[in-house]
Amino acid sequence: MADINVDQVIKKLSMSDKVDLLAGIDFWHTKGLPEHGIPSLRLTDGPNGVRGTKFFNGIKAACFPCGTGLGATFNLELLEEAGRKMGEEAKVKGAHAILGPTINMQRGPLGGRGFESLGEDPFLAGLGAAALVRGIQSTGIQATIKHFVCNDHEHKRNAVQAIITERALREIYALPFQLVVRDSNPGSFMTAYNGVNGTYCSENPKLLDQVLRGEWGWDGMVMSDWYGTYSTTEAALAGLDLEMPGPPRFRGEPLKFNVSTGKVRTHILDQRVKAMLEFIKKCAASGVKENAPEGTADTPETAELLRRIGNEGIVLLKNDKSVLPLKKDKKTVIIGPNAKVATYHGGGSASLAAYYAVTPFDGISNKLALEPDYTIGQYSHKLLPLLGYSTKSTKGAQGMTMKVYTEGHDVPDRQPVDQLELLKTEMLLIDYENPNVKSPLWFATLEGSLVAEEDATWEFGVVVSGSANLYINDELIVDNTTKQELGDAFFGSATVEVKGFYKLEKGKTYNFKVTFGSSPTSKLGGGAVLLNGGALRVGGCKVIDPKAEIAHAVELARGADQVIVCAGLNAEWETEGNDRADMSLPPGLDDLIAAVAKANPNTAVVMQSGTPVEMPWINDVNAVIQAWYGGNETGNTIADILFGDVNPSGKLSLSFPVRVQDNPAYLNYRTEGGRVIYGEDIYIGYRFYEFVDREVLFPFGHGLSYTTFAFSDVSLVEKEEDLIVSVVVKNTGSVKGAEVAQVYVAPKQKAKVNRPVKELKGFAKVELAPGETKTVSVNVAKKYAASYWDEDRDQWCVEEGEYEVIVSDSSEIKGSKAVKSSFKVAETFWWSGL
Repeated sequence: MADINVDQVIKKLSMSDKVDLLAGIDFWHTKGLPEHGIPSLRLTDGPNGVRGTKFFNGIKAACFPCGTGLGATFNLELLEEAGRKMGEEAKVKGAHAILGPTINMQRGPLGGRGFESLGEDPFLAGLGAAALVRGIQSTGIQATIKHFVCNDHEHKRNAVQAIITERALREIYALPFQLVVRDSNPGSFMTAYNGVNGTYCSENPKLLDQVLRGEWGWDGMVMSDWYGTYSTTEAALAGLDLEMPGPPRFRGEPLKFNVSTGKVRTHILDQRVKAMLEFIKKCAASGVKENAPEGTADTPETAELLRRIGNEGIVLLKNDKSVLPLKKDKKTVIIGPNAKVATYHGGGSASLAAYYAVTPFDGISNKLALEPDYTIGQYSHKLLPLLGYSTKSTKGAQGMTMKVYTEGHDVPDRQPVDQLELLKTEMLLIDYENPNVKSPLWFATLEGSLVAEEDATWEFGVVVSGSANLYINDELIVDNTTKQELGDAFFGSATVEVKGFYKLEKGKTYNFKVTFGSSPTSKLGGGAVLLNGGALRVGGCKVIDPKAEIAHAVELARGADQVIVCAGLNAEWETEGNDRADMSLPPGLDDLIAAVAKANPNTAVVMQSGTPVEMPWINDVNAVIQAWYGGNETGNTIADILFGDVNPSGKLSLSFPVRVQDNPAYLNYRTEGGRVIYGEDIYIGYRFYEFVDREVLFPFGHGLSYTTFAFSDVSLVEKEEDLIVSVVVKNTGSVKGAEVAQVYVAPKQKAKVNRPVKELKGFAKVELAPGETKTVSVNVAKKYAASYWDEDRDQWCVEEGEYEVIVSDSSEIKGSKAVKSSFKVAETFWWSGL
């Protein structure tokens, strides 16, 4: 990539060339103009790993823990290291920019993409994301901070206006973006799907022109979310530089016409082109060649880093009677649906094919002297488990064989034009390509077989965007062709899961065949957005008796020295495109956990979810860890913590309410009448629970250790614009561990407006040997420490008075080891900008 002289190049470009630069040419690439030395850029998802250009049958990648798991590390140096690794991964995938990190605020616990963002607090999310961006961009790869702004739920996300006060917008939802601009200057911003107060984000001049570029002085490139551009003229005037994906809907010919008629003035077009060219120039520094091949970098160093990040994010929620750490030489039983699968990412843009993924069962077994007993105890799937993991392909490998045809299933002696071996029978086919498939209409078959291990009835299910039927030994079991009903899988473009049953007899072989037709064969009609190519998901598993399974689990638990229950959610429950209906675990899991804990007090529950779940059994279980979605090293990190090879140091990046009804957004958490009202205002997460004095299951910032710590000798030094908060931290226990000093600020006088009891303003993590003492310092900009948004003046206000500084190991400071100091503001002042 050559160095581009932006001002000179703009003078040489025709109007048509300029417009061509402002939209993608396909799902992941921008337009290159080689005659002007302008290369095509490759963009890639995303938030917890670099997928590359393929949804379907993609090249494998490093999968990091999910966003809330990264936030739970409370470790900025570690996040910067993670960012550097993401940048290296992008280079290997031939990508110039990563679509991440995500820093939308979790208003409530049910957001489908809640797991993608770093946490419920703007300082945790903003400072953490700035560290990730610094790491990514140190490699020359550009980061894309998203989604600006208020894309905080998934329900009708393209058709909703967030109705929000200016104060809540500034203090909560825009603040993490402001902090990222201040501390790391990301190369690009991605706009949200929704609108704010009546104007869509991708065409919102207040957000893009006045706040982002004007007030904050940011000069990067703004792109739309995929299919999140809704206009030609308004978006160009407001400041949207790049429409994604291509081919363009609103740029291209429509924008050329509107420039030629003066609706979009030439100098505005040049502003958009300048931002795009400056971005291309920044990307050139990465050294990534245009249309580079996609590769992998599965190294021991990557594995070590992913394990370290996973370990630092796992939170020890509860450890009564010192159940943890477990013993490696005791008789152990592992129970639960999350044990023998690696639940390593959430659904949607965050999903990718990992280099490898360690299951909790394997991670735990590797530590034990004796082979553990196991039973599933209960299912946790929302859709049936993928059939490919149970079958052998026609070549005898695990999975199924896919054959692609240009002719329909009724054509005799048709010949396949492509043949693939697939393990994962869940396929988003928007990027399937084959030179022989020239029409949007094409067909495929999936074939595989299994030998029944026992007499059992199995249930099978098919989800499709297009059409599909499932046959067993040539008998039709599932018809998802004749009559179709729209569901929420595959970004809301596919059918509900259509199911059928079949009895299997021990020792017999069963041949499966799925016939598939691409999206033009769909009967879903007007309500569905049909994706190119279509999508297919084939699942199946043995039908179990939930009561008998629990009884079996209890029996195993009674005979064991220690029990591990692996439970939680997965990428079907938490996914882009739809929000969770409630905060419950999948049906039957609460009953399983309660029964097993009653049978054996030495039970540890490993909870995997990206956002909070209700725990009605919490008083009956002695030990619980929150393990999030842990990336490639999921099972190893869980085992490291359970057996004490690593001392847990994660802190909750979200408050865990007792019930979903307790959360501040409960009444307003869906789209109604084309809008969602942010009725809780600035009171999200711990700000709300503390203000109304409502009990939570576990507070924001909470996390236990296998050792103990003490804080002392807090001191404040005011140095020009900064407050330097120092505290002495001592490891008062008998094992090495790490503690997080969380710095909260609380106004001591009543302000002109209601304010939260206290707010997080900074944090630092420190590792200490037994008996060791270290001084930890946290820098906080003084104006950020004390200010609120003054709607009368449309500026930040720092009121005169005294402010308490609280350093604690959690947001819960009643009866804790918190230490306090204070500082004074002599005279009220207002400020704008960064």
